[in-house]
Amino acid sequence: MENAYEKSVIVFAAHPDDTEIFVAGTLKLLKDKGYRITICTMTGGGLGGLGMGERATMRARRKEAEEAAALLEADYHCLGGRDGYLFDTQALRIKTAAMIRKVRAGIVISHLPMDYHADHRATSSIVDAAAMLATLPNVPCREAPLERTPLFYHSSPLGRMDPLGRPIANPLFYVNIGSSEDLKMRMLDCHKSQIELMRLMHGMDDFHGEMQKQDLAWGKEAGCTYAEAYWQHLGGGFPKVPLMQRELGEFMIQR
Repeated sequence: MENAYEKSVIVFAAHPDDTEIFVAGTLKLLKDKGYRITICTMTGGGLGGLGMGERATMRARRKEAEEAAALLEADYHCLGGRDGYLFDTQALRIKTAAMIRKVRAGIVISHLPMDYHADHRATSSIVDAAAMLATLPNVPCREAPLERTPLFYHSSPLGRMDPLGRPIANPLFYVNIGSSEDLKMRMLDCHKSQIELMRLMHGMDDFHGEMQKQDLAWGKEAGCTYAEAYWQHLGGGFPKVPLMQRELGEFMIQR
């Protein structure tokens, strides 16, 4: 059954820089295993700018996302939702399903449904539906349906908290990203527009270092230096094959 899934992984994040913060280390390991990598953001992050209007911010942040993706030799796309006003809509479900079909994804990664950020939760809902729609022939998009529903995984939220501030614990597995942390941080450094924004919004004097703390925290739980955490979407209708776990066997840690 594993061989039936193409070696293509697509990440759907709400904003530019989310992929780098939560999953870039794992993406590098999958790239090294021969996977094609596609990064999609639901929005261009237009509200996340200082001294620029929304459109100018989107242009700057898309350029940053493209530069980060290039370090991974990955493709980058933006699906055109609006930062801060992201909703689960028919149009975005169709666009998302079309992207999954276009890249013939075997693995789909997105935010947790109980993530702290409303845009992240909306993204998770859209991708949940679209991953299932990817196989259905009556979906109104040009791309041919997949032969089987892709495997669906969730990444960890910033601060490891749910919307009410309660800790999100017990991931299904961790990935040891010690060998790919440097590339992950280089990708994150491409998002220069966010450094001053995070200083003003959240008091982060060291954006790079603060994001790295999450990898260190998951690593401490996993028993390594740096780690990323994942949950597999195992609800009704979704396949249960632990493909990512097997592909990353030497880096995969379960507790």
